[in-house]
Amino acid sequence: MMRLLRFLAAPGVVGAALLLTVPVTAGAQMRYDRGQSVAPVYEGWERNPDGTFTMVFGYMNRNYEEMPHVPVGPDNRFEPGPADRGQPTRFYNRRQQFVFRVQVPADWGEQDLIWSLTMNGKTEQAFGSLWPSWEIDDGVIKANRGMGIQGAPSDNQLPEIAVPGGTELTVAVGEPLAITVEVSDDGVPGPEPEPASPEQAASRERRRQLAHPMNQAVVKAFDAAKTGLGVAWIHYRGPGAVTFEPRVISIEGGRGGEATTTVRFTERGTHLLRVHADDSINTTPIDITVTVE
Repeated sequence: MMRLLRFLAAPGVVGAALLLTVPVTAGAQMRYDRGQSVAPVYEGWERNPDGTFTMVFGYMNRNYEEMPHVPVGPDNRFEPGPADRGQPTRFYNRRQQFVFRVQVPADWGEQDLIWSLTMNGKTEQAFGSLWPSWEIDDGVIKANRGMGIQGAPSDNQLPEIAVPGGTELTVAVGEPLAITVEVSDDGVPGPEPEPASPEQAASRERRRQLAHPMNQAVVKAFDAAKTGLGVAWIHYRGPGAVTFEPRVISIEGGRGGEATTTVRFTERGTHLLRVHADDSINTTPIDITVTVE
Protein backbone atom coordinates (compact mmCIF):
# COMPACT_ATOMS: atom_id res chain seq x y z
CA MET A 1 0.00 0.00 0.00
CA MET A 2 1.43 3.39 -0.95
CA ARG A 3 0.24 6.92 -0.54
CA LEU A 4 1.69 10.37 0.01
CA LEU A 5 1.15 11.76 3.47
CA ARG A 6 -0.98 14.74 4.24
CA PHE A 7 0.77 17.76 5.71
CA LEU A 8 -0.39 17.59 9.34
CA ALA A 9 -2.94 15.72 11.37
CA ALA A 10 -5.37 18.05 13.07
CA PRO A 11 -5.76 17.37 16.81
CA GLY A 12 -8.75 15.14 17.30
CA VAL A 13 -9.40 14.63 13.59
CA VAL A 14 -7.28 11.75 12.37
CA GLY A 15 -6.67 11.77 8.64
CA ALA A 16 -7.64 15.40 8.06
CA ALA A 17 -5.25 18.05 6.82
CA LEU A 18 -4.32 21.00 8.99
CA LEU A 19 -3.66 24.32 7.29
CA LEU A 20 -1.33 26.68 9.10
CA THR A 21 -2.98 30.08 9.55
CA VAL A 22 -0.72 33.04 10.22
CA PRO A 23 -1.22 36.80 9.96
CA VAL A 24 -0.59 38.18 6.50
CA THR A 25 0.70 41.51 5.33
CA ALA A 26 0.09 42.68 1.78
CA GLY A 27 -0.83 39.15 0.79
CA ALA A 28 2.44 37.60 2.04
CA GLN A 29 2.77 34.97 4.76
CA MET A 30 4.61 36.17 7.86
CA ARG A 31 7.85 34.39 8.72
CA TYR A 32 8.50 33.84 12.41
CA ASP A 33 12.04 33.21 13.60
CA ARG A 34 10.91 32.40 17.15
CA GLY A 35 8.01 32.49 19.58
CA GLN A 36 5.81 29.97 17.76
CA SER A 37 4.66 26.51 18.78
CA VAL A 38 5.87 23.06 17.74
CA ALA A 39 3.14 20.81 16.36
CA PRO A 40 3.55 17.05 16.79
CA VAL A 41 2.59 15.07 13.69
CA TYR A 42 1.25 11.54 13.35
CA GLU A 43 2.71 10.09 10.15
CA GLY A 44 0.92 6.72 10.16
CA TRP A 45 1.36 3.13 11.32
CA GLU A 46 3.27 0.07 10.14
CA ARG A 47 2.56 -3.66 10.53
CA ASN A 48 5.10 -5.83 12.36
CA PRO A 49 5.68 -9.55 11.66
CA ASP A 50 4.81 -10.49 15.26
CA GLY A 51 1.32 -8.95 15.00
CA THR A 52 2.15 -5.74 16.82
CA PHE A 53 2.04 -2.29 15.24
CA THR A 54 4.43 0.65 15.07
CA MET A 55 3.16 4.23 15.10
CA VAL A 56 5.39 6.79 13.40
CA PHE A 57 5.63 10.43 14.49
CA GLY A 58 7.31 13.63 13.32
CA TYR A 59 6.77 17.31 14.02
CA MET A 60 6.48 20.80 12.57
CA ASN A 61 8.53 23.50 14.31
CA ARG A 62 6.87 26.70 13.11
CA ASN A 63 9.97 28.73 13.94
CA TYR A 64 12.63 29.38 11.31
CA GLU A 65 15.46 29.86 13.85
CA GLU A 66 14.38 28.83 17.34
CA MET A 67 15.12 25.16 18.10
CA PRO A 68 13.55 24.65 21.52
CA HIS A 69 14.47 22.04 24.11
CA VAL A 70 11.33 20.61 25.73
CA PRO A 71 12.21 17.91 28.31
CA VAL A 72 10.00 14.87 28.71
CA GLY A 73 7.36 15.73 31.30
CA PRO A 74 4.20 17.83 31.47
CA ASP A 75 5.17 19.80 28.34
CA ASN A 76 6.33 16.80 26.26
CA ARG A 77 4.43 13.63 27.02
CA PHE A 78 2.48 10.66 25.72
CA GLU A 79 -0.75 9.22 27.01
CA PRO A 80 -1.95 6.63 27.85
CA GLY A 81 0.97 4.75 29.34
CA PRO A 82 4.47 6.11 29.99
CA ALA A 83 5.02 9.77 29.17
CA ASP A 84 8.39 8.87 27.65
CA ARG A 85 7.97 6.96 24.41
CA GLY A 86 11.34 7.85 22.91
CA GLN A 87 10.28 11.24 21.53
CA PRO A 88 12.84 13.99 20.90
CA THR A 89 13.37 16.87 23.31
CA ARG A 90 15.33 19.01 20.80
CA PHE A 91 13.23 20.30 17.91
CA TYR A 92 14.86 21.35 14.66
CA ASN A 93 13.30 23.96 12.40
CA ARG A 94 10.25 23.41 10.22
CA ARG A 95 8.82 20.06 9.08
CA GLN A 96 10.68 16.94 10.21
CA GLN A 97 9.23 13.63 9.03
CA PHE A 98 9.43 10.06 10.38
CA VAL A 99 11.45 11.14 13.41
CA PHE A 100 10.68 8.24 15.77
CA ARG A 101 8.57 5.13 16.21
CA VAL A 102 6.42 3.79 19.03
CA GLN A 103 5.47 0.11 19.13
CA VAL A 104 2.00 -0.80 20.41
CA PRO A 105 0.63 -4.27 21.16
CA ALA A 106 -1.43 -6.39 18.78
CA ASP A 107 -4.56 -5.80 20.89
CA TRP A 108 -4.22 -2.00 20.82
CA GLY A 109 -7.64 -1.70 19.21
CA GLU A 110 -9.28 1.64 18.48
CA GLN A 111 -7.74 3.77 21.24
CA ASP A 112 -5.58 6.79 20.43
CA LEU A 113 -1.95 7.31 21.39
CA ILE A 114 -1.67 11.04 22.07
CA TRP A 115 1.54 13.06 21.92
CA SER A 116 1.22 16.50 23.58
CA LEU A 117 3.74 19.32 23.19
CA THR A 118 3.59 22.68 24.96
CA MET A 119 5.83 25.41 23.59
CA ASN A 120 5.64 29.20 23.94
CA GLY A 121 2.41 28.90 25.89
CA LYS A 122 0.54 26.78 23.33
CA THR A 123 -0.23 23.06 23.58
CA GLU A 124 -0.51 21.01 20.39
CA GLN A 125 -1.38 17.32 20.05
CA ALA A 126 -1.04 14.47 17.56
CA PHE A 127 -3.49 11.57 17.75
CA GLY A 128 -2.10 8.22 16.65
CA SER A 129 -4.58 5.51 15.70
CA LEU A 130 -4.70 2.28 13.74
CA TRP A 131 -7.29 3.49 11.27
CA PRO A 132 -6.75 1.64 7.94
CA SER A 133 -6.35 4.92 6.04
CA TRP A 134 -3.22 5.71 8.07
CA GLU A 135 -1.28 2.55 7.19
CA ILE A 136 2.10 3.32 5.62
CA ASP A 137 4.94 1.22 4.26
CA ASP A 138 8.48 1.61 3.03
CA GLY A 139 7.25 3.03 -0.27
CA VAL A 140 5.55 5.95 1.47
CA ILE A 141 8.75 6.88 3.27
CA LYS A 142 10.81 6.65 0.09
CA ALA A 143 8.32 8.82 -1.80
CA ASN A 144 8.32 11.46 0.92
CA ARG A 145 12.13 11.55 0.86
CA GLY A 146 11.98 12.65 -2.77
CA MET A 147 12.21 9.35 -4.68
CA GLY A 148 8.69 9.51 -6.09
CA ILE A 149 6.13 6.73 -6.13
CA GLN A 150 7.98 4.60 -8.72
CA GLY A 151 11.47 6.07 -8.40
CA ALA A 152 13.01 3.92 -5.63
CA PRO A 153 14.83 0.70 -6.62
CA SER A 154 13.02 -2.33 -5.20
CA ASP A 155 16.27 -4.13 -4.30
CA ASN A 156 17.63 -1.33 -2.13
CA GLN A 157 18.88 -2.54 1.26
CA LEU A 158 19.18 -0.54 4.46
CA PRO A 159 22.63 0.91 5.13
CA GLU A 160 24.43 -0.26 8.27
CA ILE A 161 26.13 1.82 10.96
CA ALA A 162 28.20 1.11 14.08
CA VAL A 163 30.21 3.09 16.65
CA PRO A 164 33.56 1.32 17.28
CA GLY A 165 34.29 3.48 20.33
CA GLY A 166 31.02 2.55 22.04
CA THR A 167 27.76 4.44 22.50
CA GLU A 168 28.37 5.68 26.08
CA LEU A 169 30.78 8.63 26.14
CA THR A 170 31.86 11.42 28.52
CA VAL A 171 33.26 14.89 27.86
CA ALA A 172 33.60 18.27 29.58
CA VAL A 173 31.59 21.34 28.65
CA GLY A 174 33.15 23.12 25.68
CA GLU A 175 35.76 20.44 25.05
CA PRO A 176 35.88 18.76 21.62
CA LEU A 177 34.71 15.16 21.39
CA ALA A 178 35.69 13.30 18.22
CA ILE A 179 33.30 10.45 17.35
CA THR A 180 33.94 7.97 14.55
CA VAL A 181 31.26 5.79 12.98
CA GLU A 182 31.58 2.93 10.51
CA VAL A 183 28.99 2.69 7.73
CA SER A 184 28.36 0.30 4.86
CA ASP A 185 25.81 -0.10 2.08
CA ASP A 186 24.90 -2.22 -0.95
CA GLY A 187 25.66 0.59 -3.38
CA VAL A 188 22.01 1.07 -4.38
CA PRO A 189 20.90 3.54 -5.70
CA GLY A 190 24.43 4.90 -6.13
CA PRO A 191 25.51 8.48 -6.86
CA GLU A 192 22.93 10.90 -8.20
CA PRO A 193 23.14 11.97 -11.86
CA GLU A 194 24.96 15.15 -12.68
CA PRO A 195 22.73 18.26 -12.76
CA ALA A 196 21.01 18.77 -16.08
CA SER A 197 21.51 22.54 -16.04
CA PRO A 198 23.48 25.26 -14.22
CA GLU A 199 20.25 26.29 -12.47
CA GLN A 200 19.72 22.76 -11.13
CA ALA A 201 23.33 22.61 -9.98
CA ALA A 202 22.98 25.93 -8.15
CA SER A 203 19.74 24.80 -6.48
CA ARG A 204 21.34 21.56 -5.33
CA GLU A 205 24.32 23.39 -3.88
CA ARG A 206 22.07 25.80 -1.97
CA ARG A 207 20.30 22.84 -0.34
CA ARG A 208 23.60 21.29 0.65
CA GLN A 209 24.71 24.49 2.37
CA LEU A 210 21.75 24.50 4.77
CA ALA A 211 22.66 23.56 8.34
CA HIS A 212 19.38 21.67 8.58
CA PRO A 213 17.11 21.57 5.51
CA MET A 214 13.82 23.41 5.70
CA ASN A 215 10.63 21.41 5.20
CA GLN A 216 12.47 18.12 4.79
CA ALA A 217 13.75 15.41 7.09
CA VAL A 218 16.60 16.96 9.06
CA VAL A 219 18.55 13.74 8.74
CA LYS A 220 18.64 13.88 4.96
CA ALA A 221 22.32 13.88 4.07
CA PHE A 222 22.33 15.87 0.84
CA ASP A 223 26.02 15.13 0.42
CA ALA A 224 25.16 11.40 0.42
CA ALA A 225 23.73 11.84 -3.06
CA LYS A 226 27.22 12.67 -4.38
CA THR A 227 28.51 9.18 -3.60
CA GLY A 228 25.37 7.24 -2.69
CA LEU A 229 26.17 7.05 1.05
CA GLY A 230 26.61 9.54 3.87
CA VAL A 231 26.00 10.19 7.55
CA ALA A 232 24.02 12.97 9.23
CA TRP A 233 24.07 13.97 12.92
CA ILE A 234 21.34 15.50 15.09
CA HIS A 235 21.04 16.53 18.73
CA TYR A 236 18.08 14.39 19.75
CA ARG A 237 17.86 15.06 23.49
CA GLY A 238 19.56 17.40 25.91
CA PRO A 239 19.87 21.05 26.96
CA GLY A 240 21.92 23.83 25.42
CA ALA A 241 23.50 24.04 22.01
CA VAL A 242 25.46 21.28 20.31
CA THR A 243 27.69 21.79 17.28
CA PHE A 244 28.88 19.14 14.83
CA GLU A 245 31.95 19.73 12.66
CA PRO A 246 30.92 18.52 10.15
CA ARG A 247 27.25 17.60 10.63
CA VAL A 248 26.91 15.80 7.27
CA ILE A 249 29.65 13.66 5.73
CA SER A 250 29.67 11.80 2.41
CA ILE A 251 31.41 8.42 2.16
CA GLU A 252 33.80 8.11 -0.75
CA GLY A 253 32.95 5.22 -3.03
CA GLY A 254 29.43 4.91 -1.63
CA ARG A 255 29.92 1.38 -0.27
CA GLY A 256 31.45 1.83 3.17
CA GLY A 257 34.05 3.48 5.35
CA GLU A 258 34.58 5.64 8.42
CA ALA A 259 33.33 9.12 9.16
CA THR A 260 34.49 11.30 12.05
CA THR A 261 32.81 14.40 13.43
CA THR A 262 33.80 16.66 16.33
CA VAL A 263 31.05 17.54 18.81
CA ARG A 264 30.94 20.36 21.37
CA PHE A 265 28.36 20.99 24.11
CA THR A 266 27.48 24.23 25.88
CA GLU A 267 25.65 22.74 28.87
CA ARG A 268 26.11 19.90 31.32
CA GLY A 269 23.74 16.98 31.45
CA THR A 270 22.92 13.78 29.63
CA HIS A 271 22.67 14.27 25.89
CA LEU A 272 21.43 11.87 23.25
CA LEU A 273 22.98 12.19 19.80
CA ARG A 274 21.47 10.36 16.84
CA VAL A 275 23.55 9.67 13.74
CA HIS A 276 22.00 8.23 10.58
CA ALA A 277 23.58 6.29 7.76
CA ASP A 278 21.81 7.58 4.64
CA ASP A 279 21.94 5.97 1.18
CA SER A 280 19.70 8.80 -0.19
CA ILE A 281 16.62 6.53 0.06
CA ASN A 282 16.75 4.81 3.45
CA THR A 283 18.31 5.77 6.75
CA THR A 284 19.55 3.64 9.64
CA PRO A 285 20.01 5.43 12.98
CA ILE A 286 22.15 4.70 15.99
CA ASP A 287 22.05 6.58 19.30
CA ILE A 288 25.03 7.77 21.33
CA THR A 289 24.63 8.92 24.95
CA VAL A 290 27.11 11.59 26.04
CA THR A 291 27.47 12.66 29.67
CA VAL A 292 28.68 16.27 29.71
CA GLU A 293 30.43 17.16 32.96
